[in-house]
Amino acid sequence: MAMGETPITITGNITSDPELKFTPSGAALAKFTVASTPRTYNRETNQWVDGTAAFFRCAAWRHLAEHIAESLTKGTRVVVSGRIRQHNWETPEGENRSMLAVEVDDIGPSLQFATATVTKTSPRNGSKPTGSGDVWDTTPAASTPGGETPPF
Repeated sequence: MAMGETPITITGNITSDPELKFTPSGAALAKFTVASTPRTYNRETNQWVDGTAAFFRCAAWRHLAEHIAESLTKGTRVVVSGRIRQHNWETPEGENRSMLAVEVDDIGPSLQFATATVTKTSPRNGSKPTGSGDVWDTTPAASTPGGETPPF
């Protein structure tokens, strides 16, 4: 992350199925909105009370965009990590407008009220995984001099 960028983490629900598009150069772009509604417990009425919902427009690029479009749907509760970006434009009437959006760096389903099954994708950069392909594989690759295996 570059210096001066504003990081943000949002937990909320996707408001509609992510929209997947491709740029003329072939880069994937997924756009979607996440609604985050704070809730507080009212001890006098013994009920949860919803606060004002905040809606965050989000954009993800390349492989992450494709994974989002394949995996997440309307209503899915997610945790989004990214950076706030400001977009400026001029209307046809000559008025200056701006909008804040989130450029997504990472996203996943919230496991607070759900479970998920993770399916690892194959590398897309042409490299092949080494060993078993499991980054957490603890099987020693080779013995150290003296015939001992490393302690990690």
